[in-house]
Amino acid sequence: MVPRLPLMVICLSTLLALATFSAPLTALEAMTVSLSLTEGEQAWVMSAMPLGAAVGLLIAGALGDTYGRRKTFAGGLWVTAVFSLVAALSQNGPMLILARIAQGLGSAGIMACGLGLVGQIYTGAARERAAAGWAAGLGAGVSLGPILTAVLLPLGGWQLAHLLLALAATVLGWAARRLPESVPIPHRLDLAGSLALLVGLSSLLAALIEVRFGLTGLVAVLLGLSIVALVLFVRVERRVANPILRVDLFQRVAFSGATLAAFASGAGVLSLMSLVPTILERGAGLSPIASAVILLAWSGVTVLSALGARYLPSRLAPRARVIIAILGCTAGQLLLLMTGEAMAWYAVMPGLLMAGLANGVLNASLGHAAVESVPPDRAAMGSAANNTARYLGSALGIALVSVLIAGTRPGDLFAHWHQAVWMTAVFSLAGLGCMVLLNRGAARA
Repeated sequence: MVPRLPLMVICLSTLLALATFSAPLTALEAMTVSLSLTEGEQAWVMSAMPLGAAVGLLIAGALGDTYGRRKTFAGGLWVTAVFSLVAALSQNGPMLILARIAQGLGSAGIMACGLGLVGQIYTGAARERAAAGWAAGLGAGVSLGPILTAVLLPLGGWQLAHLLLALAATVLGWAARRLPESVPIPHRLDLAGSLALLVGLSSLLAALIEVRFGLTGLVAVLLGLSIVALVLFVRVERRVANPILRVDLFQRVAFSGATLAAFASGAGVLSLMSLVPTILERGAGLSPIASAVILLAWSGVTVLSALGARYLPSRLAPRARVIIAILGCTAGQLLLLMTGEAMAWYAVMPGLLMAGLANGVLNASLGHAAVESVPPDRAAMGSAANNTARYLGSALGIALVSVLIAGTRPGDLFAHWHQAVWMTAVFSLAGLGCMVLLNRGAARA
């Protein structure tokens, strides 16, 4: 029997984190008008939270393993509450972008230690069911965020949704006190590695956004800084006693494969689907609420598919499930090439449905693999690494897709959208190819 109260708090908090992530999907146009956002600021608004999450997840995982997963999980909820309020009060683009990055840092504590707590509290078949519930929370949050924002837009603007998210995070922060605490590991936190990761990932994303102006000196400096910081990060992680990421874990095929699949998921299907509401609003002239409802064909189906993933035949190995799921996501992405001038809303439905079915299975499989592929005392680190890969992929993918479609003339919108579809499909297939080659290499060894 799966204890319900801990799982409910963990799943609802996961839902909140993803609702916070997806809230701007139907509000980007309103935010642009309200705050006079530039093209670059639009891309940053969409990518800021996944960047904060990507940077914060490994740090949150280390905090959870070192000082306690419940403390870090609850801390993530309180950070989300505070900076959701700051986002609602933002008066300009930079203030909103900084608030969104901080929301990502808060969600990192929720995501890393939520799945880590699942691995700590549940075992065996109960853990698999709990991981499926956690994965359903991912999809439910992505479903709820755009609808919540679209419904509240006429009542209080895009700011009202962030106020409601702040309230929900506060309530869940109090409820998190009922969760069991993990046994801490008595080591110092890896501050040098955390700083190097922050600089490396932030510089890389900034370079990808600024490259829309061409290969300028600024882009070259940002790329150089990113490479130096990330190389330094790897060197630090090899030497410190309590790294935020144990580099030796990548020697485990299961861990490396799950990490690659998560990155492919973020850079591929997640980043493309995040911009579907914008395409429906700009290209088909739909309202935000209509765009949010249509997106349910992806995000809502993801929830049902994640819950149903445990009924797949047990003879289907976890790696096979991941491979089939990524192929299904890629097929769904390519079906979005059906969109074009004078498009009707139903042109996106086949792609959304296909991607939703596959994405739910992928989320459930990766959630289970994330905690199974690491030692039990590093469950939070395994969860953090998996979600870091997902959010890093989505931050990079969303930045590139946003740059492709931002500021395009009506006649060029779908040509640029089709480029985005092909680009994200390549990301998905490249991640899958690397994963397959990795497993073949391990089989020969």
